[in-house]
Amino acid sequence: MSASNVLVVGLKGLGCEIAKNIILAGVKSVTLYDPEKVEVSDLSSQFFLREEDVGKPRAEVSAPRLAELNQYVPVSVYDKELKPEDIGAFKCVVVTEMPLQKQLAFSEFAHNNGVCFISTEVRGLFGYAFNDFGDSFKVEDPTGEEPLSGMVASIEQTAEGVVTCLDETRHGLEDGQFVTFSEIQGMAELNGCEPRPVKVLGPYTFSIGDTSSLSEYQRGGLFQQVKTPVTLSFASLKDALESPEYLISDYAKFETPAQLHVGFQALHAFSAANDGRKPRPGNDEDAAEVVRLANEINDRWSQKTELNEELLKKLSYQAQGDLSPMVAVFGGLVAQEVLKACTGKFTPIKNFMYFDALECLPIGFKPSAEDLAPIGSRYDGQIAVFGRKFQEKIANYREFLVGSGAIGCEMLKNWAMMGLASGPNGVIHITDMDTIEKSNLNRQFLFRPSDVGKLKSETAAKAVVKMNPDIAGKIATHQDRVGTETESIYNDSFFDGLDGVTNALDNVEARQYMDRRCVFYRKPLLESGTLGTKGNTQVVVPFLTESYSASRDPPEKSIPMCTLKNFPNAIEHTIQWSRDLFAGLFTQPAENVNAFLSTPDYIESSLAQSNEASQVETLTTIRDYLVADKPLTFDDCIAWARRRFEELYNNTIQQLLFNFPKDSVTNSGQLFWSPPKRAPTAIAFDPTDSTHVDFIEAAANLHAFNYGLKGSRDRDHIKRAAAAIDIPPFTPKSGVKIQVNDSDNAEESGSNDVSRLDELAASLPDPSSFAGVRLSPADFEKDDDTNFHIDFITAASNLRAANYGISPADRFRTKQIAGKIIPAIATTTSLVTGLVCLELYKLIGDGEGESRRKIEDYKNGFVNLALPFFGFSEPIAPERRKYNDVEFSDWDTFEFDRDITLQELIDFFESEHKLEVNMLSSGVSMLYSPFLNRKKAEERKAMKLSAIVESITKKEIPAHVKWIVLVVCCNDADDEDVDVPEVRVKIRD
Repeated sequence: MSASNVLVVGLKGLGCEIAKNIILAGVKSVTLYDPEKVEVSDLSSQFFLREEDVGKPRAEVSAPRLAELNQYVPVSVYDKELKPEDIGAFKCVVVTEMPLQKQLAFSEFAHNNGVCFISTEVRGLFGYAFNDFGDSFKVEDPTGEEPLSGMVASIEQTAEGVVTCLDETRHGLEDGQFVTFSEIQGMAELNGCEPRPVKVLGPYTFSIGDTSSLSEYQRGGLFQQVKTPVTLSFASLKDALESPEYLISDYAKFETPAQLHVGFQALHAFSAANDGRKPRPGNDEDAAEVVRLANEINDRWSQKTELNEELLKKLSYQAQGDLSPMVAVFGGLVAQEVLKACTGKFTPIKNFMYFDALECLPIGFKPSAEDLAPIGSRYDGQIAVFGRKFQEKIANYREFLVGSGAIGCEMLKNWAMMGLASGPNGVIHITDMDTIEKSNLNRQFLFRPSDVGKLKSETAAKAVVKMNPDIAGKIATHQDRVGTETESIYNDSFFDGLDGVTNALDNVEARQYMDRRCVFYRKPLLESGTLGTKGNTQVVVPFLTESYSASRDPPEKSIPMCTLKNFPNAIEHTIQWSRDLFAGLFTQPAENVNAFLSTPDYIESSLAQSNEASQVETLTTIRDYLVADKPLTFDDCIAWARRRFEELYNNTIQQLLFNFPKDSVTNSGQLFWSPPKRAPTAIAFDPTDSTHVDFIEAAANLHAFNYGLKGSRDRDHIKRAAAAIDIPPFTPKSGVKIQVNDSDNAEESGSNDVSRLDELAASLPDPSSFAGVRLSPADFEKDDDTNFHIDFITAASNLRAANYGISPADRFRTKQIAGKIIPAIATTTSLVTGLVCLELYKLIGDGEGESRRKIEDYKNGFVNLALPFFGFSEPIAPERRKYNDVEFSDWDTFEFDRDITLQELIDFFESEHKLEVNMLSSGVSMLYSPFLNRKKAEERKAMKLSAIVESITKKEIPAHVKWIVLVVCCNDADDEDVDVPEVRVKIRD
């Protein structure tokens, strides 16, 4: 990317969105071409234009604002007349807002001169993208997925060469992929061999071709997938118009691409015949002309299709439409295509992709030329599609945005362009407790370097008010995380003042909490997420769809504890081990010491709840960190780090090999150190080895931080001091137990020595002798490059990898894994938020009663821009359950508008539903059950439900809580347990 020059033609909303995303990505340079003057209608989607810019050249006004996004990407304006021969200096050219005949001339030059050509347009709720990357375009990595690897169990010496993998994990390979091998014993010719093609035989087996002439396989080995480049041939625009290939964006609309292929050509033909004018919004005369032109084009086309006149009319009606969400969808999509053109990474679109979102039109929408006509407003591009009445609905909508990171910034930009909450009754609430970090700037485009350290919610709000002053005073910013502890802020009154909620969160726990709140208050929820080039969207509509929490992703696969402790076989294992080691050396011990020094009767109170083994470990740590390992100088910290090195990478490994020598066998006669186990080798400290010194430097500085001592980066001194430490020789001990499997009951050596508890407790110093002393725990922070956290984990992990013969990982990869970083990229974020805002249109335009939207009108989206893949499905309906003959879902409740007694509740279920209440709970508190003695039961039956809750929890119900929620268990007439909806009781107005 850093060697690629890109030209963007047309700086309305779509061109600006594309330019923004590729500048954030970091290409070599971006040149803008658009000499046309800014019009008020451009403000519908061009977020870097202001009202005072009207009449000025679009490119000149946009360039300095785009340049602010990334100081490393020069942004310039091409200020001469642009001719086809002028584009030869660019790697990639993107054209928007260009007549078709002119596009054909530019495409032809680009095709013949090795320039990647992309054309894209958005017309209302319709859009397309086209790629021509030349006759021979090499894709270096078609998918962007990490190469697969795995452990080999056996390889047959046959004509097929069948490879069997360990039955722990599926190989995941596909036919036609290539693999090579390493660490094979016996059939060593395969180690580092030329990549061999794969034929998949089963989930754990594949063939690699003839191995009959190779040595006999003995044991061990790893396979590694090898990515092979793919060469693609693209047609020029002229040829592609006649013989198009389509990327299907929505399989429910399989016939639509051919219709729109003709329709967009008809729009260009209309404009060419009318001095560049587009069809007027809702104008039947212009629409009839577009349909006539479409039929002419279709009759001449070699792939003549049956045209849908109604669809073409809608395309004509919306030709002047300019919608920010559609611009975001195509701006993200096309920007990723530009990056593919520049890098050869990921598979490009070949060659057209058409997309429409007509489901967004309001229920019962009947377009009229009067309602759709422009009014000289910044929202004319949106009014041209939805009309003025709908614009008023948008302006008075009330939405809560949870999070203002990457997705939140894009969401706010789209909402500002839409005019969301710009009316007298509209409001946008934003909450985000985080401050802006430097690492946010490459994808959270509302923030600039000068904003680092400021609150995200406040900064984002100020940035979008500049984009649309109409929303000034309409954004309420908060800095409180959403959770049970802030329900006094985000209370009944708060949710009563909302029409919906949009999540822009980065963790499942907060998403599920907001989902529960939306179910409770019956508010629609818009949910989305990204993972690199992958993205998903989900719409939750009360009573119509299931909630977010109703479906869950499978849990992440965890690493067995015995693998982490003693038998790692992959770099991910050593990184996780090092991450745990960081907490065990620099976080937990300091916290334990502080608790010991500040808690009276610490041993009796705080430790009483843990088992004896944990108590021994905790007390040993406290004693060591207050006495034996308490440093006075930084050199003491170096000595401590050197002893840790010896213990972790030499002594522990020697003990492990003493217990299980490299030639030891199991009871079945198999070698103990068979895959997936890797036999380790102890490491002797070497002051000339940079990784060894990295470990000592990071560990010593972190230990010094714990005690408030000044650290040092003088590596020469650290080397000399570490080398001078006298380390006694280690002799492995007999009788030490080492856990081989997680199912084993064997404890690690000495950890269950209960008899040591009293001795340890007696050896602890008196806390009063450390008055005012506190240690500083090192709370893991991946984004501070000066704090030694990632340095320690990288060195510790790579040393452990060296112990076990595992290939090391560099600092960046270690940081990704240890910090559980999933890269967020601007292109996917832009597209996903565009899709979310299309669903928002549907929620705003929903009807009432019989005219409400059907579930099939909504779309959950799944995209992978790398492949590229688009998949849309209707949301899942909520699960229906039944008691007697009554059906209900999670959205249904029993509501009482006053604080009733327990007896009244029991009577209600018995008389109204023929159900017997046998258990009642509120949160974790049991209010009523068959186990209650008769006297208590009768007492409670006479009490108000709120009083019972307060009596059992021994806490007053907070003043902001208007409703209490109860879970009821009932029996029907057949004495069978039945599920019933939850009960809500209003206890105050």
